[in-house]
Formats: sequence, structure tokens, C-alpha cells
Amino acid sequence: MSVQKRNFIIMFFSNFLVSGTMTMIMPFLSLYIKTMGDFSDAYTQKWAGLIFGATFVSAFIMSPIWGRIADKYGYKPILIINGFGIAISVLLMGFVHSVEAFFVLRLFMGIVTGFIPTSLAFISSQTPKNIAGKTMGTLQMGSVSGTLFGPVIGGFLADTFGFQYTFIITASAVSAAALLVIFGVQELRKEKKKGDHEYSRKTVISGIFHHRLILNVLMITSLIQIGLFSIQPLLSLYVSHLTNSNEVAFLAGITFSATGVGSLLFARVWGKLGDSIGYEKVLSALLVIAFIFIVPMAFVTALWQLIVLRLLFGIASGGLIPITTALIRREAPIEVQGELMGYNTSFRFLGNIIGPMFGGFISGYIGISSVFFVTGALFLIAFFIIYFARKKPVQDFENVLLEEEMHEKATSS
Repeated sequence: MSVQKRNFIIMFFSNFLVSGTMTMIMPFLSLYIKTMGDFSDAYTQKWAGLIFGATFVSAFIMSPIWGRIADKYGYKPILIINGFGIAISVLLMGFVHSVEAFFVLRLFMGIVTGFIPTSLAFISSQTPKNIAGKTMGTLQMGSVSGTLFGPVIGGFLADTFGFQYTFIITASAVSAAALLVIFGVQELRKEKKKGDHEYSRKTVISGIFHHRLILNVLMITSLIQIGLFSIQPLLSLYVSHLTNSNEVAFLAGITFSATGVGSLLFARVWGKLGDSIGYEKVLSALLVIAFIFIVPMAFVTALWQLIVLRLLFGIASGGLIPITTALIRREAPIEVQGELMGYNTSFRFLGNIIGPMFGGFISGYIGISSVFFVTGALFLIAFFIIYFARKKPVQDFENVLLEEEMHEKATSS
């Protein structure tokens, strides 16, 4: 087995574990908080939202920083630091006795959640550009699987072993993934040549703002995540309106998972198609298809209709992240690839933070059904962003960085 293939298999499995860890507390978060004191439902719900969102807030800030460090010192050390960092934070969550301490640990977990963007940049760096879409799509299947099965596994472990042992078992699994990286991953680092550039963070950020395609892709990434997350906090309530069953939570879980199943089945397919006919074309088509399938969700009269539409929506949305990642891979010079992947992940986390608040705000003022219309409009806006970006002249990101570097030197002298 080649080094690249072994690295890929290990990162696929590791991404599954890390992504699952990010979502595994969802089924029992409120219940775990209630074990820490005699709290009201309002207090518990408030802290549940804060504690769940804390990880995304700190991860939003730290992702580009980890990417930049990885570009400079190598991907493997960062993967190991983040892997064990996540394991330690999860382990300690099993022994907290206050919601404030739980909140702090979730914040810390976000700080060390650079594992996913670093793994994307690592695999991307050893992947030829002509198969980047297929490779990123396949790797995305690991992350999607983790996100899909994380809540299910977390709920099962909590019911079977209790909350504390759930955190211990999960921390052990992530530690095993970090050990796999230590002993199984071999990083083939590109030797630095005398003429190689080391761009400052200011230059990279300025370059992003002056490179139309990358800036637009980052904006689209946020819009996609807002669209994906806007309905999540409201899904159980919407499902309860469509069924008389007493097992609303279970049925909501199935409805939620339908999107993940669709994504899992087609992420690789869309990535491979992007390699063949162009990422911009596939991204444009997927955004329109996502719009077509999300708007009818507002008109469903039975739960099975919603599940089918969620599955079809997942088939389309499953290709969005691999395609945007492959676009970044195509445009980014190897010297700043980790940092750009980090910014891409930050924009994803920004969407994760805004999405639930956005959906709740729209639902509170206009109603749950209206969330599907507004979310559909976001995908349509993203389509027009990429449509008009394709009409503009092509820019080379490396040339943009060099121009920004020269401008920076000129203004400082």
C-alpha cells in the first residue's frame, strides 16, 4: 500500500471519530446539565445552547491559526496536538460538576478542533489537482458519517453506560485516532527551496479579499452552513406538527439523518464529477438543486414527504463542501494551503453559529414554514454569487499574494 493511500485511510477513520465527538453530546446535553443541579427548564435550555455553540465559536477563531502553523511546521504535529487536545477535553467533561466548567471545556475543545481542516489540507497537499474533488468528496464521507452517527452513538453509550463512561469511551476512541496518526501517518513534506515565499498573515488575508473566486467561495461556504443549520433546532417541532406519534424525538432523528444519508451516498460522486467538468459548474448546479428540494419542505402534509425531501436535499448538499474544498485546493499555493483551509473551515463554523439563531429568528416572526423559503433564497443567492464570479477574468492567487506583498512592503518603507 502506498504512503498516500495509508495516510488517506487513517485520516478518513480519524475524521469520523473527531466529527462524531463534535456531535455525540447532542442527545443528552440537557440531561447531563440537569445532573449538575436543580435547574429550571429555561436555565437548562439557555446553557445547552451556549455550551453546544461554544465549541464552534472558539473553533471559528482558531482554525486559520492551526492551518498557518501546519503550513510552517508540518501537518502531522498539529494533528497529534489537536487529537490529544480533543481527547483530554472530552475526558474532563465526564468529571465536571458545574455548567460553567462544562462551558469552559467546550470552549477549549473548540480551540483544539483544528483536526478536520488540518487533515483536509494534509490530504489535499498530497493529492493531484485533477482528482482533488473525488478525494475530498471521499474524505468528506468520513466527516459526514461521524456527524450522522455521532448523536446516535452518543445516545446509545449514555443509555448503556451512563454519562461519565460515555465521555471516557469517546476520549479513548479519539486518543486511539491520535495514536494512529503518530504511528501510521507518514508526512511527505516538500523541501523548502531558497526562492520559496513565506507570506505574512496580513498578506494572505489581503490576498483573499482581492481574489474574487476565493472570497466568493468563502462567502458561499457560510451561506451553505447557515442553510444547513437554520432548520436544525426547529426540526423536532416541525416533525411534531406532521405526526401524532409519541416518538417525536426518534422520528425527528430519522428526519435529521435523512440529509446525512443522502450526503454520504453522493459526496464522492459530485467530487468526481467536479474533477471532470469543472468545480464551478457542479457547484452552481448543486446550489440550484438544493433550492429546488428545500422550498417544497414548507408545503409537506405528511412526515414521509419531509423525509424524502430531506434525503433528496442531502444528495445535493453532500457535494457542496467537497466542491468548495477542491476549489480552494486548486487555487491555493501549497505554502498557504493549510491556512486557507483553516479560513474555509472558519467560515463554515460561522455559518454553524449564525444558522440556528437565524432560523429561530425567522421562525419566531413568520413561522417555521417560512424558514424553508428563506433558506432556499440563501442557496439561490449563493448560486448568483458563483455565477457572476465565473463571468469575471481569472486571477492567479499566487500573483495576487505577490502583489499584496509588494504593496505591503511599499507602504511600510
